[in-house]
Amino acid sequence: MAEHQQRMRIITMISLAAALLILGRYAVLMLSPNRENPDPPPSPARTERGSIVDRNGRLVAMQTRLWSVTAWLPDVEDTAVTASLLAPLIDEDADELSRKMTNARSRFLYVKRQIPPSQSDAVKRLISEGKLPGIGLQEELGRHYPMKELGASVVGYVGTDNVGLAGIEYAFDRELSPQGIVTGDSILRGNTVHLTLDMDTQYLVDRIAQEAWEEHQPDSLMVLVMDATNGALRSWTSLPQFDPNTFGSFSGEERMNRPLVEAYEPGSVFKIFSWSALLDAGVVQPEERFDTTGGYAPEIFQKYDIAPITDLGAYGTLDVTGALVRSSNVAVAMATERRDKNAFYSDLKNFGFGVPTGIPLTGESNGILYAPSRWSPRSKPTIAIGQEVAVSALQMASAATVLANGGILLKPRIVSQVTAPDGSVIMDYPRTPIREVISPKTAQTMLEMMKQTVDSPVGTSKLAAVPGLSISAKSGTAQIADPETGAYSEDRFLSSVLALFPTENPKLIVYVVLENPRGSSIYGARTAAPVVQKIATALAPLYGIPIAGNSVMNHSGQVRVAPLKNVEIGDTLPDFSGYSKRRLLPYLERDDIMWTLYGSGWVVFQVPPPGTPIQEGMPVFLELR
Repeated sequence: MAEHQQRMRIITMISLAAALLILGRYAVLMLSPNRENPDPPPSPARTERGSIVDRNGRLVAMQTRLWSVTAWLPDVEDTAVTASLLAPLIDEDADELSRKMTNARSRFLYVKRQIPPSQSDAVKRLISEGKLPGIGLQEELGRHYPMKELGASVVGYVGTDNVGLAGIEYAFDRELSPQGIVTGDSILRGNTVHLTLDMDTQYLVDRIAQEAWEEHQPDSLMVLVMDATNGALRSWTSLPQFDPNTFGSFSGEERMNRPLVEAYEPGSVFKIFSWSALLDAGVVQPEERFDTTGGYAPEIFQKYDIAPITDLGAYGTLDVTGALVRSSNVAVAMATERRDKNAFYSDLKNFGFGVPTGIPLTGESNGILYAPSRWSPRSKPTIAIGQEVAVSALQMASAATVLANGGILLKPRIVSQVTAPDGSVIMDYPRTPIREVISPKTAQTMLEMMKQTVDSPVGTSKLAAVPGLSISAKSGTAQIADPETGAYSEDRFLSSVLALFPTENPKLIVYVVLENPRGSSIYGARTAAPVVQKIATALAPLYGIPIAGNSVMNHSGQVRVAPLKNVEIGDTLPDFSGYSKRRLLPYLERDDIMWTLYGSGWVVFQVPPPGTPIQEGMPVFLELR
């Protein structure tokens, strides 16, 4: 018992000592409130998110300051009256807004986050007139995307807390919005991410893609344009598309970055890589001929009752060029007999199939290229014609760099560098060769053969032809597997064309894919090839690619410009080309349009284009040089 009492005394003394210590500290704080404290405690820094720009420095994503509508509910006198006044100003339903305030679980409520300036100004006026008691405006950092849909699947978007949720905004969130500790009111400024995308190219390609979208009404449409010399993506189109300024109003399907995440069977386009591997291994010679009569049905097919591989037509005897021009399944299937399956698998793996490219974006698909141990007797020839293998659009464009660079595979690039606020380069993404896949001779031979698919009257890519421009291309049409049955669908197809130009020294790679076109044709030769033709025609002058027969004009260098007349903004956006900043001033006074000006001089580029219907709060980007 004595031992127990002694233990209790010790515990009591320790408790009293702790209590006295706390009381003493409290007394010091209370009696000395004005003690000098020259060093305020550090706090998380206020961060201004860095910009995203295209290859020419055009702003693609920028920081803005917007207002959020808040409510301190104890001061809201009548929720129904407040909602009826406020809802029309912020484009909300009055009844729903009233219920939102009535049923709120806390006294403070965010009514609507980050509204456009035209709305915040209207709310501010009513607040100043005393008509909205309890309603306030809170300034917040927001994000504005002046290019709207252009390159949106790459750029991505941020949430209301200015945290990246998709695309570059997500993948480079730490670089754009670095975290740190500062004292006082200092602001930590983020870095700038420089994309390889070119917004002039993106605009032209998107416009052409939209025409194909309307004509063929596919489930989806993808177009990639890559600089063939260094792997830099110049445009990246994924339809359906979305506006990152209002990403929440679009579905997950519309926001999907298909060229990165979607894997599919490529069909006959894949034959260019199969033939490249077989030619480079020396098991096939370009002049060698294959008798395609009767299809491909070796003994092992007959033994296991495997369906023969056939062509769309009766092509007879073909050399390799003829097999490529006619897109013969039978010829390439016959040729694969001469290559061991393990070697053929390694050949295709070296082109980059079955593994991600390593581009700095999240969610990239590996594609599917099963190991030979999982192949059936039909797998090798089937893979050679673009079935039993799945690829992403990015993998296909990347693999094409092998043909453009003398057999060297390049890593695709979407970011060129990241720069600090002082302009110094902190991250660099240069041209990156990965490995030699085929010989320079084989690469050039394949380009010449692919050129015949465009130039030949019976070539499957003849509708991609541009007079005066040499184009190497291959079209493809693949059946799409039905997820419910596991068998190929009878009425759903994927059509595509992969093209490089000019053939002699490729500068650009263009890859076009339409999923389930519903227009006049399902074939890549008729749906995707004309898209390539339009893109090549539009981009050749932009990239200095000569087209034979085009006239070269000599000019004195003196230009007489007629004076521009100011035009009224009616229901649609006018053409501001050639306007100086001074001439733009009357338009900039309109508070129902979010203006963004970049550069100095005269307007050379605008988004949205002239003729776009005016909508309240719409962003307009003008570049001046």
